[in-house]
Amino acid sequence: MLRNVDLRMVVLVSIVFSMLLALPASAAAFNMDLELPDFFNFDENYYTVYGGPDVSATLIGGNEYSRGDEITLNINLMNKGVITGFKSESKKSSLTTLEQKIQKTEMGYESQKTTAIGIVCILSSETPYVRVKSGPQEAGTLASGEQTSDPLMFNIEISKDAPAGEYPLDLSIYYGYQENVQINGDDETDIGITNMEVGLWYGVGHQVQNLKIIVKDEARFEIVNVTGELFPGKDGLITVLYKNVGEAEIKDATVRISAADPFSTTDDQSFIGSLEPGETAEAVFKLKVDTNGIAKKYAINSEIKYEDMDGHSRISDTVKIQTEVLPVSSQGTGTYAIVAVVLIVAAVAVIGVKGFLGKKEGDN
Repeated sequence: MLRNVDLRMVVLVSIVFSMLLALPASAAAFNMDLELPDFFNFDENYYTVYGGPDVSATLIGGNEYSRGDEITLNINLMNKGVITGFKSESKKSSLTTLEQKIQKTEMGYESQKTTAIGIVCILSSETPYVRVKSGPQEAGTLASGEQTSDPLMFNIEISKDAPAGEYPLDLSIYYGYQENVQINGDDETDIGITNMEVGLWYGVGHQVQNLKIIVKDEARFEIVNVTGELFPGKDGLITVLYKNVGEAEIKDATVRISAADPFSTTDDQSFIGSLEPGETAEAVFKLKVDTNGIAKKYAINSEIKYEDMDGHSRISDTVKIQTEVLPVSSQGTGTYAIVAVVLIVAAVAVIGVKGFLGKKEGDN
């Protein structure tokens, strides 16, 4: 007798789990209709119970991060489902002893309506600045009042170009729940109901929990201008203009470069001080170009070490200095041009003086 009851229940529950495992990879809502078994007859349904699961989600730990971070969000689930009411569906003024026992047994099963079965969660982001890298996560079954023993873990990546501010995340929560119960039996005895049949009708619930993360205000740097001439086999100075394009002020900032072939330097740091958002500062570096250095454009890595307004020491992302090694043939071209102009002016002056003097002598 009990084996028959358990077998029917297992068949129905297995249908629910097979549908849950086939959830879509997106967070779109959907409906599921289950075919009721032959013995499920609502004419013998004693109660309609109202209520159901109510699964809520919370982020564990802080929710403030830096642009460019790759992090794991830990999310806790809790089922706060309640039975909100019930209605008797029996149309009889009096019930037999068997019917009373079936009615009482049905109510015991109906109380499980608030249990969320086979929970599956999907995290999604609508902004391109936050990318969810994890797929659906399973959270098992939660009765009312229970919470997950281990948090769900979702990996996300924040773009390096993400502006500071709040970013919403949607957690779609799917689960099976007991929609209705019917119990049949042949007779009531001292040991229970003989040939009892339990029909459990399941549906799928869908909730969406809104979560958010915050990208913190931070300093960011861009190079707006580079000046200076570099030649193979020579020392030269370059002046680099940095701009704070972020949202936060910095202080005690020092720029450090990483010189690689064909460059070398004994002075790889330049102090630029404090910078508010939108402000610029110049860093000057002395570089020596190898004699065999090829005349072409180069990118030199630089980074800014600074102190934020909370007193924490920070190091910026790498900022590339675009510079160029000029050919030796172009070295001094400007000086030769100036000398040529001076010589021409001098020659004109001498010719003018001689002409003036010759004219004077002719006058005499």
